[in-house]
Amino acid sequence: MVTTLLLWMLPVATFAEDEEAPVFENAEYNHQCFKCHGQKTYRYYNESMDREMKDRMNPYFIIDSALYYQSNHASFMCTDCHSPEYETFPHAGELRMEQQFACLDCHGGDETYAHYQFERIEEEFQASIHSTKHNEDFTCWMCHNPHTYKINARNNHNIKEVIVYDNNICLSCHADINKYQLLSDEENPSILAAHEWLPNQTLHFSKVRCIECHTEIDKEMLIAHKVCSKEKAVKRCVECHSQNSLLTATLYKFETFEKRNKLGFFNAAILTDHYIIGANRNYYLNVASIVIFGLTLLVIIIHAILRIISK
Repeated sequence: MVTTLLLWMLPVATFAEDEEAPVFENAEYNHQCFKCHGQKTYRYYNESMDREMKDRMNPYFIIDSALYYQSNHASFMCTDCHSPEYETFPHAGELRMEQQFACLDCHGGDETYAHYQFERIEEEFQASIHSTKHNEDFTCWMCHNPHTYKINARNNHNIKEVIVYDNNICLSCHADINKYQLLSDEENPSILAAHEWLPNQTLHFSKVRCIECHTEIDKEMLIAHKVCSKEKAVKRCVECHSQNSLLTATLYKFETFEKRNKLGFFNAAILTDHYIIGANRNYYLNVASIVIFGLTLLVIIIHAILRIISK
């Protein structure tokens, strides 16, 4: 399938004062592209007018080089994925119609990436509502910008950052009417209106990811990719607010909560970051509360018996 390459803008990343930007061998080569595609304006020589021109760069074709060199594809040269013909400027117009690579074009069948389970991800994606409803129009790149995407949940132990990063992927479509209508002529649904049944929306949106409720959980998968229809979304509070909270199989699965279970907390990983009513339970406290309740009841019964005997 031939598609036009669209580059989605993301917030600009900055490096900490004590953190140096990584240096890659391809940086000098890629700089030839970033001279234009990393700026809001670019210059070129117009032979017809016989003078140098300055023009605005299409905002969808601007790539933040700081984000690129923090991404998982940072070691690539631009022409590893794009046609070498882009080395010629001005670029030929038909190059915009070049076909994009899919994830499996590079990662499929490669033992180096076997632990990421790309083949299973592809199977789940093909069965998801995104794929079945939009067919070939919906690709990996609709969610994962190849110029900025980086593994987050597997490497980041800051749960709040994981939530913000992953939810922004969903909101890049569902809160952006321009991108949303590339796939649908329908009015972009209001996130707040669609979740009006959810109590305390602000708290839920900041503490859990969209995929916790909108994907089919597979404990063998690192990240679930089978997005379900809205009719199958999780709406029962007990799914999360219970001892067997589904969050331990999704958001907190990367935390080694089994190792922190020494004090009897079933969901110790959750307890580390948040208190979730019904989920943060402790075995020993449960036993203690039952013992105390039993002793209290026993004292009441003994007291009642003694009162009866005394009369």
